[in-house]
Amino acid sequence: MSAKLKDSLLQSVRFREMLPTDVPAIMEIERDAYSFPWSEGIFRDCIRVGYTCRVLELRGIVHGYGIMSFAADEAHVLNICIHRDLREQGVGRRLLSYLLGYAHSVGMNCAYLEVRPSNVPAIHLYESFGFIRVGIRKGYYQGSPTREDAWVYRLPLPHSVAD
Repeated sequence: MSAKLKDSLLQSVRFREMLPTDVPAIMEIERDAYSFPWSEGIFRDCIRVGYTCRVLELRGIVHGYGIMSFAADEAHVLNICIHRDLREQGVGRRLLSYLLGYAHSVGMNCAYLEVRPSNVPAIHLYESFGFIRVGIRKGYYQGSPTREDAWVYRLPLPHSVAD
């Protein structure tokens, strides 16, 4: 993709609150991206309890989403996913930047997340933001045939990274 086309794509992206009516579109992206996807009920519960749930739209169609929870002065990125057709175009970076900026704007001092060690593209994205690995959760993720560990990452806020 040319730089001009990529810039045009990134300028067309919009973020908004996730609605219950978005869940079917989110489930399509989730099921396509993960071997062990979240259930529809988990997404609906995240909306219901008031987590920060955002969708990424392009031309009015949901192409990604991010969910964070807040406790004390810490944000926890629970799920972030981009439709396969837009991966590696800077869209995931833009969504993560948006979420972290929002977390800082509401008083969060740091952000945490977990990631599968096998999810190399996500690890590269998080580390490019300055996330530092601070721990491991043994057997955190469902797997086949065995469970997979999670690497725990932390980022002080505010962060600064070029989009």
